[in-house]
Amino acid sequence: MKHLYLIGMGPGGPEYLTIQAIETLKRVDVIFMLEKAGRGKDELLRMRRDILERYRPDGGYRTVMATSPPRRNGPDGYQAGVREWHQTKRELFQRLIDDELADGQAGGLLLWGDPSLYDQTVSLVAGLAETSNGVLDFSIIPGITAVQMLTARHRIPLNRVGERIVITTGRDAETCDPASIDNAVVMLDYNASFQRFRGQDMDVYWGGYLGCPDELLLSGPVDEVTDELLRVKDEIRERKGWLMDTYLLRRRRN
Repeated sequence: MKHLYLIGMGPGGPEYLTIQAIETLKRVDVIFMLEKAGRGKDELLRMRRDILERYRPDGGYRTVMATSPPRRNGPDGYQAGVREWHQTKRELFQRLIDDELADGQAGGLLLWGDPSLYDQTVSLVAGLAETSNGVLDFSIIPGITAVQMLTARHRIPLNRVGERIVITTGRDAETCDPASIDNAVVMLDYNASFQRFRGQDMDVYWGGYLGCPDELLLSGPVDEVTDELLRVKDEIRERKGWLMDTYLLRRRRN
């Protein structure tokens, strides 16, 4: 049987791996690295290599590189594009497991944050294991999430007594009724949807590159900090070519 470990690497820095993740890294025979196209790809790969150099300094594993397929917006809309993208990634994972992982070996994928939060890799690999006729099994090694880093860096609790917390997407924040949100964590908001929440008596706690050396933090009333936040996002995207950010929108109590 082949075994694939989906290892939560935390927000980027080697110091944010759990002991379980470190011990799992010591057992894997093959590390799979998916390389994204575009600017910033070298930096993203270097973070994974830094982790391996710290916790597997003597080697003893093989690295397999593959190009991660991009998601394309086709004429059939967003959902159809996502389904096509997932199918392409599923085929890539299957090919890597078939060609690069021998029977009895363990492979590892270092995934941002926690694999079970805002990442469909778990679903894709679970599907492959289910249809493998016992050839493939997998395990999830949880990691520190960007949500935890965000609240720790801003020194706030995620919860408030008696209130719900929503973890949602930038796409949902673009279209939802602002009045329906009291506490919402928004992941990877490419279109800066926080600006829709002006006039809603809300605060924003924003973090970019959380846990990385160039981490950025900004917080305050949405009405007051939106312009600055838009400027910061534009500037760092232009400079670095990529941005991973997370923020919490919180309605003020009267």
